[in-house]
Amino acid sequence: MLSKKSQYAFKALSYLVEKRNEGPILISEIAEHKKIPLKFLENILLELKKADILDSKKGKGGGYFFKEKPENVKLAKIIRLVNGPIAMLPCVSLNFYEKCEDCNEDHCGLHDVLIEVRDASLNILEKKTLMDLVD
Repeated sequence: MLSKKSQYAFKALSYLVEKRNEGPILISEIAEHKKIPLKFLENILLELKKADILDSKKGKGGGYFFKEKPENVKLAKIIRLVNGPIAMLPCVSLNFYEKCEDCNEDHCGLHDVLIEVRDASLNILEKKTLMDLVD
């Protein structure tokens, strides 16, 4: 399940995609239009800025805008950045792997099924970009 933080990130990014040709967008405008708590949104947008997905401009005419073209930003990248692993168990994660306690991966049916779930999810999320979030 996507965390609230991820849901807010996608809402904010979809708004920025819609407004991408209008210059920098104030964080307060995003928060108001997408009903996201301002302080929470500030942290999310800073994370996206540190990851070079967004950039910001201060002062008059300032706000947030895309540093990376939205058509090049895969949804999987945003989920991993904001939410963490896409996989449902740490033992099947590609980027956040951890061995499960008291588990033998060679003989674990759940492990095998969740690898298929992970791969199916990634097959979609690695193809879809931020542009797919808007009509």
